[in-house]
Amino acid sequence: MSDQEDQDFDDGDEAGDDAGEDAEGGSEGIDADEELPEGGEEEQQEEAEEEEKLPPNPLTEEMISECLSLLCKTGDGLAHAYVRLDIRDREITDINMLNSFIHLRYIDVTKNNLKDLSPLSNLTHMLTLKADENLLTSAKLEEMPFLQTASFNHNKINTTEGINHPSLEVLSLNYNEISTVTGINGSKLSRLHTLEMRGNRLETTDGINLPNLRNLFLGANMIKRLEGLGRLSKLCTLHLRENQLEDLEGFSDEQKDLQYINLRGNIIGSVKAIAGLKELPMLRALVLSENPLAEEDDYRLEVLIALRKLERLDKDEFTEEERTEAEEIYEQRKQEEALEGAEEEALPSDEETQEAP
Repeated sequence: MSDQEDQDFDDGDEAGDDAGEDAEGGSEGIDADEELPEGGEEEQQEEAEEEEKLPPNPLTEEMISECLSLLCKTGDGLAHAYVRLDIRDREITDINMLNSFIHLRYIDVTKNNLKDLSPLSNLTHMLTLKADENLLTSAKLEEMPFLQTASFNHNKINTTEGINHPSLEVLSLNYNEISTVTGINGSKLSRLHTLEMRGNRLETTDGINLPNLRNLFLGANMIKRLEGLGRLSKLCTLHLRENQLEDLEGFSDEQKDLQYINLRGNIIGSVKAIAGLKELPMLRALVLSENPLAEEDDYRLEVLIALRKLERLDKDEFTEEERTEAEEIYEQRKQEEALEGAEEEALPSDEETQEAP
């Protein structure tokens, strides 16, 4: 593994899962260990009542004028317009005023009280949308032909329907209320390379039909089954930390680019349970800490015997001594199995034993 590849793995693990204790959300440094709010029915009812009591606070022209920046040429090149709008943390309840600001390209409406983003439908030049920490129940928008990055973290979104932007590359839906993935279509999202859905209510990986996806973050869900992963043939990085996985069946040998998998904090109990990872020809780095398996004797050695191309386990590279020992034990076991097989073939069958005088 090259130094650059090694650094990429560190960045993917630490920036995606371990770092970010001071982050406010979004794809930069979300901590997968963050405890999800449990909230009983009474608490949820109280929250709903509080939302109903929110006083109207519509976006005004005055607010917009204060928050516009980045003067650029318009699409036709005949005029200039401000293309960036940052209206974070203003307790805004509706953005209907944005209907006429068709030249906006970069929009940040994070930390408001928005329930509806439909007024953005006229902004067909939009490239980036940040709508974290609002009251959204859906990320649905009219098709945005140039939208490349969209972030809807920490909302109340319960569906993945209606996300059909042909230029979208990065989609963040972390810490919402999504239990099933539907409507995620690779033919419409052919450029999407990174999908983040940490901290939702998923019980399976099924429904993510994105053959060009390269990075998938599904930590802090309730995933028990790996379904449909074999379709993700371009996947390089997979985070499944803090789920409820016992075995790892569901991968495919067609996943020739998958090099890094984080499975920290699941309920994988034995080396036999990682047999499904043998399907992956390029797997080089694996995280299995905080699983029952990691408490077994000779844990590192047994994992290396099972996955002999692995270069790093739980962020620690295998030493040459470990690799040599694993190879010797593997060859020894292989010979013992061959010998046992030959002895079994040499034994007379039950019919032969009965026919003998």
